[in-house]
Amino acid sequence: MWNIFVKWGIKMDYKARYQEWLDFDEETRAELEAITDEKEIEERFYKDLEFGTGGLRGVMGAGANRMNKYTVSKATKGLADYLIDEYKENISVAIAYDSRNNSAQFAAYAAEVLCANGIKVYLYNTLMPTPVLSFTVKHLGCTAGIVLTASHNPKEYNGYKIYDSNGCQLVPQYANKVIDFVDAVTDIKNVEHLPLDEAKEKGLFVSIGEEVLDAFLEAVKKQSLYEEKSDIKIVYTALHGTGNIPVRKAIEGMNVSIVKEQELPDGNFSTVRSPNPEEKDALTLALKQAEAEGADLVFGTDPDCDRIGAGVKHDGKYVLVTGNQMGALLVNFVLTMRKAELNEKSTLVKTIVTSELGANIARKFGLNIVETLTGFKYIGEKINQYELSGDREFVIGYEESYGYLTGTHARDKDAVVSALLVCQMAAYYYNKGMTLIDALNEIYEEYGFYLDSLDTFTLKGIDGAQKIQSLMTEFRENGSKFFDGIKEVFDFSKGIGDLPKENVLKYVFDDGSWMAIRPSGTEPKLKVYYSIQDADRDNAYARLDAIKAKMNSIIEA
Repeated sequence: MWNIFVKWGIKMDYKARYQEWLDFDEETRAELEAITDEKEIEERFYKDLEFGTGGLRGVMGAGANRMNKYTVSKATKGLADYLIDEYKENISVAIAYDSRNNSAQFAAYAAEVLCANGIKVYLYNTLMPTPVLSFTVKHLGCTAGIVLTASHNPKEYNGYKIYDSNGCQLVPQYANKVIDFVDAVTDIKNVEHLPLDEAKEKGLFVSIGEEVLDAFLEAVKKQSLYEEKSDIKIVYTALHGTGNIPVRKAIEGMNVSIVKEQELPDGNFSTVRSPNPEEKDALTLALKQAEAEGADLVFGTDPDCDRIGAGVKHDGKYVLVTGNQMGALLVNFVLTMRKAELNEKSTLVKTIVTSELGANIARKFGLNIVETLTGFKYIGEKINQYELSGDREFVIGYEESYGYLTGTHARDKDAVVSALLVCQMAAYYYNKGMTLIDALNEIYEEYGFYLDSLDTFTLKGIDGAQKIQSLMTEFRENGSKFFDGIKEVFDFSKGIGDLPKENVLKYVFDDGSWMAIRPSGTEPKLKVYYSIQDADRDNAYARLDAIKAKMNSIIEA
């Protein structure tokens, strides 16, 4: 049965929308007419690419449910209308983009639409990490910011994220207002653009050079904690992304070898299956080079350089460090090195699906612990709040998905400052005759063993979206019956504490272990998080395997 939509006041099925898009331009027509699979046409037009609280993210291509110049222009027109309604005048927006295919073009489209609406634009003249954009917004005194990136997603994807005047991604309170304005843009074919050379003549366009990046790096280096000389050998890969220059400048002076095959920007990410440093595959070339060079530490950053993944040479083999493990290590290292600076306001901020290990370490140092929903925007929001109220001081924040931040120069996860601290931390332990794995084992001895894992189920298209919805309903109604030993169930869709409502379920077991289930906000995926606490490592692995097997049987049924 055809899917029916209400569009521009009339009902339109996906075939009618397809026919409409054929008249947008010749390039769009050619791409669409080359599609022979009816299911593919339906998938491109059965809905609009949703502008959600995380902005846009989707596969690139022609169609209403794709990232393209029309959907980007629509989003930007909606943002422009919101900013004009909210701020009236003296509005400016900073824009950055990563190495993905079309990111630079999408950034230019966004700039042209903003300028056409009388909004001043500061656009980077080269690719730049997401945390640098976060810094730039506040540094230049802009009203908002935009970054064109799909982070660590496969090459087919791109995305569009909006930042507030403090450089924090929009939280739902404000994002929902923008969404209303975006949804009100109906004639996406004829959104007005102002060529950037004309915008420059009118004083509406400024190209950003290296001066702001230099200021960002200066702020990053203020977070430095250990600068003693060390013979530690390090291998770094930028995975064809934006981290190459900023990261190398942040850690200059250390013995770092670069993976040349992945040094330069490449929107096809031709040397990796997926440019995600959370996955071992992404670090294959770096690990090979590390083995050849006898390196002690390997790390990589994702295309927009907000995530970092690492491997450590331990007992002659390279061991990958998970996001939760690195978070715990960084918490222990940062608090140890800054112990004299800590006070009753010092605070760690983590997400609800992040392990308790780092939080327990912070508690021992006397820190306040604050939990947020999944997404670094909520951690950034807390920094904004603390800056206004003065009742807390942000020390460190992180999430299990390999994103960390110390300092308040950015309001988003920052793999540049993380790279600096991970390398310094590894050097600190190296000089003590230890690896990061040795340091982690010491933490386990003191705080107990934590085994954390994530399963991701990709469920694409209309059928996938329906299955994700039905699974969440099933777990909401019967989840506590599927597993033994569940003490509490937290349904965040009902609102818990002062957290916004969100479609997340968390099951806490009698011993403090837990698992959580949530649909991804940016991809057609269902994510299941596990955190097992057990004094015996073998028991922990056995319990994890049993819970995962049960969960897989339910989801894949």
